[in-house]
Amino acid sequence: MEKDTKGVSLLRSDPKMAVVKLSLPIMIAQVVQALYNLVDSIWVAGLGPEALAGIGLFFPIFMIILAFSGGVGVGASSVISRKIGERNKEQADCAATYSIILAVVFGIAATLGVFPFLGPILKLTGATGKTFELAVDYSQVILLGITLLMFNNVVNGILRGEGDTKRSMYAISIGAVLNIFLDPLFIYTFGLGIKGAAYATIVSIAVSTVLMANWLFFRKDTYVSFSLKHLHGGKKIVTDILRVGIPTSFGQIIMSTSNFVLNRFIIVAGGDVGLAVFTSAWRIINFGTIPLMGIANAVTSVTGAAYGERNAEKLTDAYLFAVKFGLTIGLCTMAVIFFLASKIALIFTYSENTSVIFDDLVNALKILSFFIPTVPFGMFTSAMFQGIGHGIKSLAVSILRTIILHVFFSWLFVFVMHLGLKGVWWGMLCGNITAEAITFAWGLATSKKLKRYFHSIANQKIQLENV
Repeated sequence: MEKDTKGVSLLRSDPKMAVVKLSLPIMIAQVVQALYNLVDSIWVAGLGPEALAGIGLFFPIFMIILAFSGGVGVGASSVISRKIGERNKEQADCAATYSIILAVVFGIAATLGVFPFLGPILKLTGATGKTFELAVDYSQVILLGITLLMFNNVVNGILRGEGDTKRSMYAISIGAVLNIFLDPLFIYTFGLGIKGAAYATIVSIAVSTVLMANWLFFRKDTYVSFSLKHLHGGKKIVTDILRVGIPTSFGQIIMSTSNFVLNRFIIVAGGDVGLAVFTSAWRIINFGTIPLMGIANAVTSVTGAAYGERNAEKLTDAYLFAVKFGLTIGLCTMAVIFFLASKIALIFTYSENTSVIFDDLVNALKILSFFIPTVPFGMFTSAMFQGIGHGIKSLAVSILRTIILHVFFSWLFVFVMHLGLKGVWWGMLCGNITAEAITFAWGLATSKKLKRYFHSIANQKIQLENV
Protein backbone atom coordinates (compact mmCIF):
# COMPACT_ATOMS: atom_id res chain seq x y z
CA MET A 1 0.00 0.00 0.00
CA GLU A 2 1.33 3.45 -0.95
CA LYS A 3 2.36 5.75 1.92
CA ASP A 4 1.09 9.33 1.78
CA THR A 5 4.30 11.08 2.88
CA LYS A 6 4.85 14.82 2.82
CA GLY A 7 7.61 14.43 0.24
CA VAL A 8 5.44 12.49 -2.18
CA SER A 9 2.60 15.01 -1.80
CA LEU A 10 5.05 17.83 -2.51
CA LEU A 11 6.33 16.17 -5.68
CA ARG A 12 2.74 15.96 -6.96
CA SER A 13 1.95 19.60 -6.08
CA ASP A 14 2.73 22.94 -7.77
CA PRO A 15 6.10 22.49 -9.54
CA LYS A 16 7.50 25.92 -8.61
CA MET A 17 6.70 25.43 -4.94
CA ALA A 18 8.14 21.91 -5.12
CA VAL A 19 11.42 23.16 -6.61
CA VAL A 20 11.81 25.75 -3.84
CA LYS A 21 10.78 23.54 -0.93
CA LEU A 22 12.83 20.56 -2.07
CA SER A 23 15.90 22.59 -2.93
CA LEU A 24 16.18 24.60 0.30
CA PRO A 25 17.08 21.65 2.60
CA ILE A 26 19.54 20.39 -0.03
CA MET A 27 21.08 23.86 -0.25
CA ILE A 28 21.52 24.00 3.51
CA ALA A 29 23.07 20.54 3.61
CA GLN A 30 25.43 21.23 0.75
CA VAL A 31 26.42 24.64 2.10
CA VAL A 32 27.31 22.96 5.38
CA GLN A 33 29.21 20.30 3.43
CA ALA A 34 31.02 22.96 1.41
CA LEU A 35 31.76 24.86 4.62
CA TYR A 36 33.40 21.72 5.92
CA ASN A 37 35.46 21.47 2.70
CA LEU A 38 36.46 25.10 3.13
CA VAL A 39 37.38 24.68 6.80
CA ASP A 40 39.23 21.48 5.93
CA SER A 41 41.32 23.44 3.42
CA ILE A 42 41.98 26.14 6.00
CA TRP A 43 43.25 23.62 8.55
CA VAL A 44 45.32 21.81 5.91
CA ALA A 45 46.71 25.16 4.68
CA GLY A 46 48.50 25.44 8.01
CA LEU A 47 50.62 22.46 6.93
CA GLY A 48 51.94 24.40 3.90
CA PRO A 49 51.13 24.72 0.16
CA GLU A 50 52.36 21.18 -0.53
CA ALA A 51 49.59 19.78 1.69
CA LEU A 52 46.95 21.85 -0.11
CA ALA A 53 48.35 20.75 -3.44
CA GLY A 54 48.37 17.12 -2.27
CA ILE A 55 44.63 17.20 -1.58
CA GLY A 56 44.06 18.92 -4.92
CA LEU A 57 46.08 16.21 -6.62
CA PHE A 58 43.87 13.45 -5.26
CA PHE A 59 40.58 15.31 -5.75
CA PRO A 60 39.98 14.37 -9.43
CA ILE A 61 40.75 10.71 -8.67
CA PHE A 62 38.44 10.82 -5.66
CA MET A 63 35.64 12.25 -7.78
CA ILE A 64 36.12 9.58 -10.43
CA ILE A 65 35.68 6.87 -7.80
CA LEU A 66 32.62 8.57 -6.31
CA ALA A 67 31.13 9.07 -9.76
CA PHE A 68 29.73 5.54 -9.70
CA SER A 69 27.75 6.05 -6.51
CA GLY A 70 26.76 9.53 -7.64
CA GLY A 71 25.44 8.08 -10.87
CA VAL A 72 23.50 5.33 -9.12
CA GLY A 73 22.11 7.91 -6.68
CA VAL A 74 20.88 10.13 -9.51
CA GLY A 75 19.53 7.09 -11.36
CA ALA A 76 17.64 5.97 -8.26
CA SER A 77 16.28 9.48 -7.69
CA SER A 78 15.11 9.68 -11.31
CA VAL A 79 13.42 6.28 -11.33
CA ILE A 80 11.78 6.68 -7.92
CA SER A 81 10.38 10.13 -8.74
CA ARG A 82 9.03 8.89 -12.08
CA LYS A 83 7.40 5.90 -10.39
CA ILE A 84 5.85 8.27 -7.86
CA GLY A 85 4.42 10.23 -10.79
CA GLU A 86 3.06 6.97 -12.21
CA ARG A 87 1.80 5.94 -8.72
CA ASN A 88 3.75 2.68 -8.92
CA LYS A 89 5.21 2.14 -5.44
CA GLU A 90 6.25 -1.47 -6.04
CA GLN A 91 8.77 -0.48 -8.70
CA ALA A 92 9.96 2.47 -6.59
CA ASP A 93 10.75 -0.04 -3.82
CA CYS A 94 12.59 -2.21 -6.30
CA ALA A 95 14.68 0.74 -7.51
CA ALA A 96 15.69 1.69 -3.97
CA THR A 97 16.70 -1.87 -3.04
CA TYR A 98 18.83 -2.45 -6.12
CA SER A 99 20.46 0.98 -5.79
CA ILE A 100 21.81 0.16 -2.33
CA ILE A 101 23.14 -3.21 -3.51
CA LEU A 102 24.91 -1.51 -6.43
CA ALA A 103 26.45 1.08 -4.08
CA VAL A 104 27.97 -1.57 -1.81
CA VAL A 105 29.30 -3.62 -4.73
CA PHE A 106 30.86 -0.56 -6.39
CA GLY A 107 32.40 0.57 -3.10
CA ILE A 108 34.14 -2.71 -2.38
CA ALA A 109 35.33 -3.03 -5.97
CA ALA A 110 36.73 0.52 -5.97
CA THR A 111 38.67 0.01 -2.74
CA LEU A 112 40.21 -3.29 -3.83
CA GLY A 113 40.84 -2.13 -7.40
CA VAL A 114 42.37 1.30 -6.82
CA PHE A 115 44.35 0.98 -3.59
CA PRO A 116 47.30 -1.02 -5.03
CA PHE A 117 47.77 1.46 -7.88
CA LEU A 118 47.47 4.81 -6.07
CA GLY A 119 51.14 5.71 -6.46
CA PRO A 120 51.37 5.20 -10.23
CA ILE A 121 48.02 6.98 -10.77
CA LEU A 122 49.09 10.04 -8.79
CA LYS A 123 52.42 10.16 -10.63
CA LEU A 124 50.52 10.64 -13.88
CA THR A 125 49.72 14.19 -12.74
CA GLY A 126 53.39 15.08 -12.87
CA ALA A 127 53.66 15.84 -9.15
CA THR A 128 56.82 14.88 -7.30
CA GLY A 129 58.51 15.19 -3.94
CA LYS A 130 56.63 16.20 -0.82
CA THR A 131 53.36 17.01 -2.66
CA PHE A 132 53.28 13.49 -4.08
CA GLU A 133 54.01 11.87 -0.71
CA LEU A 134 51.28 13.85 1.04
CA ALA A 135 48.78 13.00 -1.71
CA VAL A 136 49.49 9.29 -1.21
CA ASP A 137 49.14 9.55 2.60
CA TYR A 138 45.80 11.33 2.32
CA SER A 139 44.28 9.17 -0.43
CA GLN A 140 45.17 5.83 1.19
CA VAL A 141 43.12 6.68 4.27
CA ILE A 142 40.16 8.09 2.31
CA LEU A 143 39.92 4.93 0.21
CA LEU A 144 39.19 2.89 3.35
CA GLY A 145 35.85 4.68 3.72
CA ILE A 146 34.76 4.68 0.08
CA THR A 147 32.09 1.98 0.53
CA LEU A 148 30.42 3.93 3.35
CA LEU A 149 30.57 7.12 1.31
CA MET A 150 29.00 5.40 -1.71
CA PHE A 151 26.21 4.04 0.49
CA ASN A 152 25.57 7.57 1.78
CA ASN A 153 25.47 9.06 -1.72
CA VAL A 154 22.96 6.51 -2.97
CA VAL A 155 20.71 6.80 0.08
CA ASN A 156 20.68 10.57 -0.34
CA GLY A 157 19.59 10.01 -3.93
CA ILE A 158 16.79 7.73 -2.76
CA LEU A 159 15.57 10.29 -0.21
CA ARG A 160 15.64 13.07 -2.82
CA GLY A 161 13.73 10.89 -5.24
CA GLU A 162 10.87 10.49 -2.78
CA GLY A 163 10.89 14.18 -1.90
CA ASP A 164 12.35 13.70 1.59
CA THR A 165 15.16 16.24 1.33
CA LYS A 166 14.99 17.23 5.01
CA ARG A 167 16.36 13.92 6.24
CA SER A 168 19.01 14.05 3.56
CA MET A 169 19.92 17.47 4.98
CA TYR A 170 20.14 16.12 8.52
CA ALA A 171 22.47 13.26 7.57
CA ILE A 172 24.83 15.38 5.48
CA SER A 173 24.90 18.28 7.94
CA ILE A 174 25.57 16.16 11.03
CA GLY A 175 28.49 14.44 9.31
CA ALA A 176 29.95 17.70 8.01
CA VAL A 177 29.68 19.58 11.32
CA LEU A 178 31.29 16.66 13.13
CA ASN A 179 34.10 16.69 10.59
CA ILE A 180 34.73 20.40 11.17
CA PHE A 181 35.37 19.76 14.86
CA LEU A 182 37.40 16.59 14.30
CA ASP A 183 39.82 18.17 11.78
CA PRO A 184 41.97 20.22 14.20
CA LEU A 185 41.83 17.41 16.75
CA PHE A 186 43.20 14.79 14.34
CA ILE A 187 45.53 17.08 12.33
CA TYR A 188 47.19 19.04 15.14
CA THR A 189 46.25 17.69 18.58
CA PHE A 190 46.97 14.07 17.62
CA GLY A 191 49.78 15.21 15.30
CA LEU A 192 48.57 13.14 12.32
CA GLY A 193 49.03 15.91 9.75
CA ILE A 194 47.31 15.41 6.42
CA LYS A 195 46.33 11.86 7.44
CA GLY A 196 44.39 13.41 10.30
CA ALA A 197 42.16 15.27 7.84
CA ALA A 198 41.41 11.97 6.13
CA TYR A 199 40.69 10.12 9.40
CA ALA A 200 38.30 12.88 10.48
CA THR A 201 36.41 12.42 7.21
CA ILE A 202 36.11 8.66 7.69
CA VAL A 203 34.74 8.96 11.23
CA SER A 204 32.16 11.53 10.11
CA ILE A 205 31.03 9.35 7.21
CA ALA A 206 30.55 6.41 9.58
CA VAL A 207 28.27 8.48 11.83
CA SER A 208 26.11 9.55 8.86
CA THR A 209 25.91 5.94 7.69
CA VAL A 210 24.57 4.78 11.07
CA LEU A 211 21.91 7.51 10.97
CA MET A 212 20.76 6.58 7.47
CA ALA A 213 20.73 2.86 8.19
CA ASN A 214 18.48 3.51 11.18
CA TRP A 215 15.90 5.33 9.01
CA LEU A 216 15.91 2.77 6.22
CA PHE A 217 16.22 -0.58 7.96
CA PHE A 218 14.93 -0.10 11.52
CA ARG A 219 12.41 2.76 11.69
CA LYS A 220 11.18 2.00 8.14
CA ASP A 221 9.21 5.24 7.85
CA THR A 222 10.42 6.26 4.39
CA TYR A 223 8.16 6.13 1.32
CA VAL A 224 10.16 3.30 -0.21
CA SER A 225 10.73 0.03 1.62
CA PHE A 226 13.61 -2.43 1.40
CA SER A 227 13.22 -6.19 1.15
CA LEU A 228 14.72 -9.11 -0.73
CA LYS A 229 11.31 -9.71 -2.29
CA HIS A 230 11.90 -6.56 -4.34
CA LEU A 231 14.80 -8.30 -6.09
CA HIS A 232 12.46 -10.48 -8.10
CA GLY A 233 11.90 -9.27 -11.64
CA GLY A 234 14.05 -6.19 -11.21
CA LYS A 235 16.00 -6.40 -14.46
CA LYS A 236 14.00 -3.61 -16.10
CA ILE A 237 14.38 -1.36 -13.06
CA VAL A 238 18.14 -1.91 -12.85
CA THR A 239 18.39 -1.12 -16.56
CA ASP A 240 16.40 2.07 -15.98
CA ILE A 241 18.64 3.09 -13.05
CA LEU A 242 21.80 2.46 -15.06
CA ARG A 243 20.38 4.14 -18.16
CA VAL A 244 20.56 7.37 -16.17
CA GLY A 245 23.26 6.36 -13.70
CA ILE A 246 25.99 5.23 -16.10
CA PRO A 247 25.90 8.37 -18.28
CA THR A 248 25.79 10.47 -15.10
CA SER A 249 28.80 8.58 -13.72
CA PHE A 250 30.72 9.03 -16.95
CA GLY A 251 29.75 12.69 -16.94
CA GLN A 252 31.28 13.08 -13.48
CA ILE A 253 34.33 11.08 -14.54
CA ILE A 254 34.72 13.32 -17.57
CA MET A 255 34.60 16.40 -15.32
CA SER A 256 37.26 14.87 -13.10
CA THR A 257 39.34 13.91 -16.12
CA SER A 258 39.06 17.48 -17.33
CA ASN A 259 40.32 18.69 -13.93
CA PHE A 260 43.13 16.15 -14.23
CA VAL A 261 44.13 17.70 -17.58
CA LEU A 262 43.71 21.21 -16.22
CA ASN A 263 45.96 20.29 -13.29
CA ARG A 264 48.69 19.47 -15.79
CA PHE A 265 48.17 22.80 -17.56
CA ILE A 266 48.35 24.55 -14.18
CA ILE A 267 51.55 22.75 -13.17
CA VAL A 268 53.13 23.80 -16.49
CA ALA A 269 51.97 27.40 -16.04
CA GLY A 270 52.57 27.80 -12.31
CA GLY A 271 54.06 24.69 -10.71
CA ASP A 272 52.94 23.44 -7.29
CA VAL A 273 52.12 27.01 -6.26
CA GLY A 274 49.72 27.28 -9.20
CA LEU A 275 48.07 24.02 -8.17
CA ALA A 276 47.62 25.35 -4.63
CA VAL A 277 45.99 28.48 -6.09
CA PHE A 278 43.59 26.43 -8.18
CA THR A 279 42.74 24.09 -5.28
CA SER A 280 41.90 27.06 -3.04
CA ALA A 281 40.06 29.12 -5.66
CA TRP A 282 38.04 26.19 -6.91
CA ARG A 283 36.92 25.41 -3.37
CA ILE A 284 35.41 28.91 -3.21
CA ILE A 285 33.79 28.65 -6.64
CA ASN A 286 32.37 25.25 -5.76
CA PHE A 287 31.07 26.77 -2.54
CA GLY A 288 29.36 29.44 -4.63
CA THR A 289 27.65 26.84 -6.82
CA ILE A 290 26.34 24.82 -3.87
CA PRO A 291 22.89 26.45 -3.86
CA LEU A 292 22.66 25.75 -7.58
CA MET A 293 23.46 22.09 -7.01
CA GLY A 294 20.64 21.96 -4.47
CA ILE A 295 18.21 23.36 -7.04
CA ALA A 296 19.49 20.89 -9.65
CA ASN A 297 18.73 17.94 -7.37
CA ALA A 298 15.21 19.28 -6.90
CA VAL A 299 14.81 19.72 -10.66
CA THR A 300 15.62 16.03 -11.24
CA SER A 301 12.97 14.90 -8.76
CA VAL A 302 10.25 17.36 -9.77
CA THR A 303 10.68 16.91 -13.53
CA GLY A 304 10.88 13.15 -12.99
CA ALA A 305 7.53 13.13 -11.18
CA ALA A 306 6.00 15.39 -13.86
CA TYR A 307 7.30 13.06 -16.57
CA GLY A 308 5.75 10.09 -14.77
CA GLU A 309 2.43 11.96 -14.72
CA ARG A 310 2.84 12.76 -18.44
CA ASN A 311 2.43 16.45 -17.54
CA ALA A 312 4.66 18.46 -19.87
CA GLU A 313 3.38 21.83 -18.65
CA LYS A 314 4.40 21.05 -15.06
CA LEU A 315 7.77 19.77 -16.27
CA THR A 316 8.51 22.91 -18.29
CA ASP A 317 7.33 25.22 -15.51
CA ALA A 318 9.68 23.53 -13.03
CA TYR A 319 12.62 23.68 -15.44
CA LEU A 320 12.29 27.35 -16.47
CA PHE A 321 11.47 28.55 -12.96
CA ALA A 322 14.59 26.78 -11.67
CA VAL A 323 16.78 28.50 -14.27
CA LYS A 324 15.47 31.95 -13.28
CA PHE A 325 15.82 31.13 -9.59
CA GLY A 326 19.37 29.86 -10.07
CA LEU A 327 20.43 32.81 -12.21
CA THR A 328 19.36 35.25 -9.48
CA ILE A 329 21.35 33.34 -6.87
CA GLY A 330 24.34 33.03 -9.21
CA LEU A 331 24.55 36.76 -9.89
CA CYS A 332 24.43 37.58 -6.18
CA THR A 333 27.13 35.01 -5.40
CA MET A 334 29.34 36.30 -8.21
CA ALA A 335 29.16 39.84 -6.85
CA VAL A 336 30.11 38.73 -3.33
CA ILE A 337 33.15 36.73 -4.50
CA PHE A 338 34.34 39.40 -6.95
CA PHE A 339 34.23 42.31 -4.52
CA LEU A 340 35.53 40.37 -1.52
CA ALA A 341 38.21 38.39 -3.39
CA SER A 342 41.14 39.87 -1.45
CA LYS A 343 39.48 39.19 1.90
CA ILE A 344 38.54 35.65 0.90
CA ALA A 345 42.11 34.98 -0.26
CA LEU A 346 43.39 35.82 3.25
CA ILE A 347 41.61 32.71 4.54
CA PHE A 348 44.05 30.51 2.61
CA THR A 349 47.15 32.64 3.08
CA TYR A 350 47.20 33.20 6.83
CA SER A 351 50.46 31.28 7.31
CA GLU A 352 53.90 32.35 6.13
CA ASN A 353 54.15 29.26 3.92
CA THR A 354 50.97 30.06 1.97
CA SER A 355 51.29 33.86 1.74
CA VAL A 356 53.13 33.48 -1.59
CA ILE A 357 49.91 32.54 -3.38
CA PHE A 358 47.88 35.61 -2.29
CA ASP A 359 48.07 37.74 -5.48
CA ASP A 360 47.46 34.83 -7.85
CA LEU A 361 44.56 33.63 -5.70
CA VAL A 362 42.86 37.05 -5.80
CA ASN A 363 43.13 37.12 -9.61
CA ALA A 364 41.75 33.58 -9.89
CA LEU A 365 38.77 34.38 -7.66
CA LYS A 366 37.85 37.52 -9.60
CA ILE A 367 37.95 35.83 -12.98
CA LEU A 368 36.28 32.58 -11.94
CA SER A 369 33.47 34.40 -10.09
CA PHE A 370 31.89 35.09 -13.50
CA PHE A 371 31.69 31.31 -13.96
CA ILE A 372 28.86 30.99 -11.41
CA PRO A 373 25.94 32.82 -13.14
CA THR A 374 26.44 30.74 -16.28
CA VAL A 375 26.03 27.45 -14.41
CA PRO A 376 22.20 27.22 -14.07
CA PHE A 377 21.57 27.10 -17.82
CA GLY A 378 23.58 23.91 -18.26
CA MET A 379 23.33 22.33 -14.82
CA PHE A 380 19.53 22.50 -14.67
CA THR A 381 19.15 21.33 -18.24
CA SER A 382 21.29 18.32 -17.40
CA ALA A 383 19.19 17.74 -14.25
CA MET A 384 16.01 17.85 -16.33
CA PHE A 385 17.49 15.33 -18.78
CA GLN A 386 18.28 13.04 -15.84
CA GLY A 387 14.79 13.44 -14.41
CA ILE A 388 13.10 12.32 -17.62
CA GLY A 389 15.49 9.40 -18.04
CA HIS A 390 17.57 10.84 -20.90
CA GLY A 391 20.96 10.08 -19.38
CA ILE A 392 22.85 10.14 -22.67
CA LYS A 393 21.87 13.77 -23.25
CA SER A 394 23.22 14.66 -19.82
CA LEU A 395 26.49 12.90 -20.70
CA ALA A 396 26.72 14.80 -23.99
CA VAL A 397 26.39 18.06 -22.08
CA SER A 398 29.29 17.11 -19.80
CA ILE A 399 31.50 16.13 -22.73
CA LEU A 400 30.79 19.37 -24.54
CA ARG A 401 31.47 21.57 -21.51
CA THR A 402 34.49 19.93 -19.91
CA ILE A 403 36.41 17.78 -22.37
CA ILE A 404 35.83 19.87 -25.48
CA LEU A 405 35.40 23.49 -24.47
CA HIS A 406 37.08 23.89 -21.05
CA VAL A 407 40.19 22.03 -22.14
CA PHE A 408 40.30 23.61 -25.60
CA PHE A 409 40.05 27.22 -24.43
CA SER A 410 42.47 26.64 -21.54
CA TRP A 411 44.99 25.03 -23.90
CA LEU A 412 44.54 27.93 -26.33
CA PHE A 413 45.10 30.62 -23.71
CA VAL A 414 48.00 28.87 -21.93
CA PHE A 415 50.01 27.29 -24.74
CA VAL A 416 49.13 29.46 -27.74
CA MET A 417 48.45 32.88 -26.23
CA HIS A 418 50.89 32.32 -23.30
CA LEU A 419 48.66 33.91 -20.64
CA GLY A 420 50.04 31.73 -17.84
CA LEU A 421 47.75 30.85 -14.94
CA LYS A 422 45.21 33.46 -16.02
CA GLY A 423 44.87 31.53 -19.27
CA VAL A 424 43.44 28.55 -17.38
CA TRP A 425 40.90 30.73 -15.57
CA TRP A 426 39.80 32.53 -18.75
CA GLY A 427 39.70 29.25 -20.64
CA MET A 428 37.35 27.69 -18.12
CA LEU A 429 35.11 30.75 -18.19
CA CYS A 430 34.90 31.02 -21.98
CA GLY A 431 34.33 27.28 -22.33
CA ASN A 432 31.50 27.36 -19.82
CA ILE A 433 29.70 30.32 -21.39
CA THR A 434 29.74 28.67 -24.81
CA ALA A 435 28.65 25.26 -23.53
CA GLU A 436 25.81 26.58 -21.38
CA ALA A 437 24.29 28.57 -24.25
CA ILE A 438 24.21 25.48 -26.48
CA THR A 439 22.87 23.26 -23.68
CA PHE A 440 20.03 25.60 -22.70
CA ALA A 441 18.84 25.79 -26.31
CA TRP A 442 18.79 21.98 -26.37
CA GLY A 443 16.79 21.87 -23.14
CA LEU A 444 14.14 24.24 -24.48
CA ALA A 445 13.81 22.18 -27.66
CA THR A 446 13.44 18.96 -25.61
CA SER A 447 10.72 20.40 -23.37
CA LYS A 448 8.74 21.56 -26.43
CA LYS A 449 9.10 18.12 -27.99
CA LEU A 450 7.78 16.48 -24.81
CA LYS A 451 4.74 18.77 -24.86
CA ARG A 452 3.87 17.63 -28.37
CA TYR A 453 4.49 13.99 -27.47
CA PHE A 454 2.33 14.00 -24.33
CA HIS A 455 -0.47 15.90 -26.08
CA SER A 456 -0.39 13.32 -28.86
CA ILE A 457 -0.69 10.47 -26.33
CA ALA A 458 -3.58 12.23 -24.56
CA ASN A 459 -5.42 12.76 -27.85
CA GLN A 460 -4.96 9.12 -28.82
CA LYS A 461 -6.35 8.04 -25.44
CA ILE A 462 -9.41 10.26 -25.89
CA GLN A 463 -10.02 8.87 -29.36
CA LEU A 464 -9.82 5.29 -28.08
CA GLU A 465 -12.25 6.07 -25.26
CA ASN A 466 -14.72 7.51 -27.78
CA VAL A 467 -14.60 4.44 -30.03
